[in-house]
Amino acid sequence: MSKIIALANQKGGVGKTTTAINLAASLAVLEKKVLLIDADPQANATSGIGFDIRAVKTSIYECLIDDHNPKDIVLKSEVPGFDLIPSHIDLVGAEIEMVNMPNREKMLKHVIDKIKDDYDYVLIDCSPSLGLITVNALTAANSVLIPVQCEYFALEGLGKLLNTIKFIQTRLNPALEIEGFLLTMYDSRLRLSNQVVEEVNKHFQQMVFKTIIQRNIKLSESPSFGKPVILYDASSTGSVNYLNLAKELLQNNNQTAIKNSQKVVN
Repeated sequence: MSKIIALANQKGGVGKTTTAINLAASLAVLEKKVLLIDADPQANATSGIGFDIRAVKTSIYECLIDDHNPKDIVLKSEVPGFDLIPSHIDLVGAEIEMVNMPNREKMLKHVIDKIKDDYDYVLIDCSPSLGLITVNALTAANSVLIPVQCEYFALEGLGKLLNTIKFIQTRLNPALEIEGFLLTMYDSRLRLSNQVVEEVNKHFQQMVFKTIIQRNIKLSESPSFGKPVILYDASSTGSVNYLNLAKELLQNNNQTAIKNSQKVVN
C-alpha cells in the first residue's frame, strides 16, 4: 500500500523542493518505487531533476482541470524507480478555475487515486502558500512533512500552517498526520542554527526528525545540473543527509505499521 506525503511550508526558501527531490531519489536508491508530484507553478522540482519546463506539454494542471490520466504523463528520472508528474506555469490559474468546481478540495486526491497503487511512496511538492492547491495536497495526503530552516524567523508562520493542518483534519482529511519537522540549512558554526534546533525540538519534541540537513555546496549546485545530489556527488554531506533521512522515514513507517498491526491483533 502506498504512502502519500505532502511537503509543505508556506514560507519560501526553507528547502522544501530540495527535500522533495532528494528524499524521493534517496528512497528510490533504497529500492522503493517513488512518484514525485510537482504541485508548485514555479516547477522547480521538474527542472531540478533535469526536465526542460518549456518542453512540458502536459502537466499536473491537465490532470486537475481536464481530467487527463496521470499515468499518461509520468516522466522517468535518471534514478531507477523515481518518477515525476511535472508542473507548469499554467498551474497558477488552476486555483481560480477550481474555485467553483464541486469537491474542489479533493481534485488532487482523485488524480492520485488513479496512480498511487503503482508506487510505495507518493511525494507532493507544494507551493510556498496555503492556497487551494496546497489544501488539495493536504487533503490527498496521509501525512505532511514540514521543512524548517535553521534561521531567524524559523518558527514564524508555523502556527498558521498548523492551524491549516488542523482545519484539514477536522473538515476534509481526519487521517492526516504530521510525518515530522525536518531541520534544514543547518550550519554548526552558527550559534543561531543551534538555537533554532533547540527551539524546534523544545516545541515539537518527538515530531522532529533526528536527521538534520546541513548547508552544503553540492546540495545547492545539483539542481542547476538537473540532478538529485546523490547523482551529482554521492559522497557529499547533502547526499549522506538525505539518505539518512530516507532511512529514518522508512524506519518510522515500519514501526508505525508494527504498532498498528499489534492493535488489530489485540
